[in-house]
Amino acid sequence: MRVLDEVGRGTTNVFAYAGGAAELLADSVRFIVGLRIRFRETSDQAYLLGVQSLSIVLLTSLFTGMVFSLESAVQAVEYGVGNLVGGAVAFSTARELGPMLSAVVVAGRTGAAIAAELGSMVVTEQIEALQSLGLSPTRMLVVPRLLALIVMLPLLTILADIVSILGGMWVANIYAHISTESFVTSARSVLPFTDVLKGLFKSVVFGIIIAIIGSYQGLQTRGGAAGVGKATTGAVVTAIILIFVFNFALSYVLFGGS
Repeated sequence: MRVLDEVGRGTTNVFAYAGGAAELLADSVRFIVGLRIRFRETSDQAYLLGVQSLSIVLLTSLFTGMVFSLESAVQAVEYGVGNLVGGAVAFSTARELGPMLSAVVVAGRTGAAIAAELGSMVVTEQIEALQSLGLSPTRMLVVPRLLALIVMLPLLTILADIVSILGGMWVANIYAHISTESFVTSARSVLPFTDVLKGLFKSVVFGIIIAIIGSYQGLQTRGGAAGVGKATTGAVVTAIILIFVFNFALSYVLFGGS
């Protein structure tokens, strides 16, 4: 019976968590639709959450593209299909690796930052101060971060795709002697522009996940400084798990028939 109790309690907590996060998202969308947006704060968050994540996103994407090309280019040439390497790198990058890796890196950096910042505000009773002034914490704190990630994560993904493909092209040329022209021709023939747009749509969804989970974990912080640490860890772990889950679901819906 104790096992059943634990399973039931865990299931209840999962649904309560999902409901709370969905309610926070719905509340944020209501403010966005009503144009009750703090544009200055949104631009500041776009810089803090997006621009300052640029270097780590580009480095991750660069070496991922290089490794993928390194593993595939030499063997492709040996089997006489070296002209397909560019398409393989571009195909996998635009559809999967670019959006997903960018989101995971941003979740590790900005998801933790959002949870820690809002959690600290909860612990120091700044959230209660906002509410006592008649201000909504969702409008003041969550909406700017949500909009910032919705805008910045697709932009980061575009740059990550470009850098990853360029890194793969360089490695293919150096180690497998695949010409730049062959690489680019293969990439252009295999990757339609619609696939790039679908990858960017993934990034929008991932940005929403990171912002909402980080904000929800932060606003639910309890227990002082130790609670802030738990909220930060929980935000990163939960966001990354949901990114992988939604990546599979979106890939099935967007690319399942192709």
